[in-house]
Amino acid sequence: MTFIPDASTFAAVIADPRLWLAAAITALAGAVRGFSGFGSALIHIPLVSAVYSPQVAVATFVIIDLLTGLYFVPKVYKDASWHEILPLAAAAIFAAQYGTLVLLYADSQTLRWMICALVGVILAVLVSGWRYHGRPMLAITIGVGLIAGLLGGAVQISGPPVIIYWLGSALAAHVVRANFIVYFAIFSAASIVTYAMRGLLTPDIVAISLLIGPLQVAAMAFGSRLFLIASEVDYRRIAYVIVAAAAIVSMPLWDGVLR
Repeated sequence: MTFIPDASTFAAVIADPRLWLAAAITALAGAVRGFSGFGSALIHIPLVSAVYSPQVAVATFVIIDLLTGLYFVPKVYKDASWHEILPLAAAAIFAAQYGTLVLLYADSQTLRWMICALVGVILAVLVSGWRYHGRPMLAITIGVGLIAGLLGGAVQISGPPVIIYWLGSALAAHVVRANFIVYFAIFSAASIVTYAMRGLLTPDIVAISLLIGPLQVAAMAFGSRLFLIASEVDYRRIAYVIVAAAAIVSMPLWDGVLR
């Protein structure tokens, strides 16, 4: 397989000082996700895009997301609401095939500005407290999945439409959190197949993912412990502040600092 890294690839990646910035970013993203159940993409994607490129950020995220899913899904699958997850995930996977075309053909700098703007808009909606409070229906679930898939295929930020939809439900916090973890794992597994078929997975990207991915798993485990001692309001507020900082810092204006 052309995307499997060898020893020389790992050596080159380790020698690049950008790896250590990416490692710190993914650890922070993992802690936030373990704490709140979401938010890792809103931190990892814009910041790693600033350090490397949007293509590297998106592809590394999807590999790491699968690794974390494999670790955490067995711990939460009994709490997940599968009858809600499966149709939403199926719609998202379908739409992601079209979103991936944006990642393939959009200008890198333009895509970075789009990511920052998208994160800002999503954060504003989350902070406003607006949620979907209507009765869950299959048509709405599929619609949310299609929107999530388009965003996920393009920039791996598929979570916010799902977050807005599920956080407005009457489900308990631990069920919503389990739904997020299971959904992201399913979507990431499908995205890896899509990206591999589109040539977006390279040996460098796989090497970076394998080197920094375990840090996110460890950070998620740490964040999960914090979830047990914090209130729902506190954990969301902390996640929002970190996401806002990530969006600001990752703007192309600061390339002289991050690159």
